[in-house]
Amino acid sequence: MESWSSPAVPGLPPAPESLELYSTPNGSTLTTTARDGIASLYVCGITPYDATHLGHANTYVHFDLLVRYWRACGLQVQYVQNVTDIDDPLLERAAATGVDWQELAESQVQLFREDMEALQVIPPTEYLGAVEMIPAVVEDVERLLELGIAYPVPAEDAETEDYYFDIAAAQQRTDWQLGSIGGYDRAAMEELFPQRGGDPHRAGKRDPLDPLLWRAAREGEPQWPGGELGHGRPGWHIECSVIARRHLPAPFTVQGGGSDLRFPHHEFSAAHATAADGVPLAERYMHTGMVGLEGEKMSKSRGNLVLVSGLREQGVDPQAIRTLILSHHWREDWDYTETALQRAQDRLARWKHALTQAPEHDDAAAPEDLQYALMSALGHNLNAPAALDTLDMWASGQTAGSTGAARVRGVVLALLGLDLSAQGVCGA
Repeated sequence: MESWSSPAVPGLPPAPESLELYSTPNGSTLTTTARDGIASLYVCGITPYDATHLGHANTYVHFDLLVRYWRACGLQVQYVQNVTDIDDPLLERAAATGVDWQELAESQVQLFREDMEALQVIPPTEYLGAVEMIPAVVEDVERLLELGIAYPVPAEDAETEDYYFDIAAAQQRTDWQLGSIGGYDRAAMEELFPQRGGDPHRAGKRDPLDPLLWRAAREGEPQWPGGELGHGRPGWHIECSVIARRHLPAPFTVQGGGSDLRFPHHEFSAAHATAADGVPLAERYMHTGMVGLEGEKMSKSRGNLVLVSGLREQGVDPQAIRTLILSHHWREDWDYTETALQRAQDRLARWKHALTQAPEHDDAAAPEDLQYALMSALGHNLNAPAALDTLDMWASGQTAGSTGAARVRGVVLALLGLDLSAQGVCGA
């Protein structure tokens, strides 16, 4: 699957690698170190049945910040993102709208690509759909079945079988334990499981929380060859473990996604991978905050979406949308308001105006001061609001006043993905 065009990212003098990140399983901030000059990242992608809303953008912009920081440290970044281009919500939306599910998926993926380009998000190294990975999914489910960590459950017609992951068997045979990734207790997981695609009341399951690995073919549903599993399609969580295992080191540096993926998705993606080969999936887990509207989490199921494409159609500068997102810490839950968007637009305009007043050339002995100031802020748990505060101080003349305009523009563009060039200056 094709991703999107990469934005221009100016080169910077490599800075020493120093990054502390909060990791969900540990519940603390830990130093993150790349191996052999390579940092690796997996961010769970969209299920393409509706357009990109601000909650999506919040996640991908913040992980773009991580990619930019690593690159500024001179690291090679291996970044993988998936697209869940076959799943129940996609099929349900296609049926409800009378649109072919493949056409719906492709149209929404294309809109996502356009939104990411507009927001200056660096594309992943590998961008992969679940459908293209189905042969590998079958291979891993068959492996789990062979190990005794998967089991069949008769489908409705009693002639075919679905396959489920056996939590108890996995806990006996691997280092993974239920709750070790998401950090929830059993009661919380039982509450969240049916809300997030689980089927706790499915007859024949050994544990209500056992997740689906392979769904046997049903009439009217898309299906693929499943080897000894029979024709069908993959469950949700297995796709990410399969994609990550085949395209990233084991374990890779950071697994990322929204906080609603802590359980069950990241919990079971990690469990599937570890059960299949005995190696942890990732070293760190970062979960971005939720974006709300009028006090409610922004989600497709609620229909309370502020779409990136909608804001762009209204003439909102995507750079202002990016500024709005970066004004919040990646772990923070926040609400969208038009007032907050206006503040972001005004702030961006002030920075752009300040750039027009900056000296044409550097005359300081250390023109990298602004770069190091921004990287210092980002190095402490990827603190984007502190980085933007640094820009505010620069714009008011309090810091890095002798750094030339070209240098400022390059540093800010490379690290924050914000273009302060004169085009589009308003209110200056």
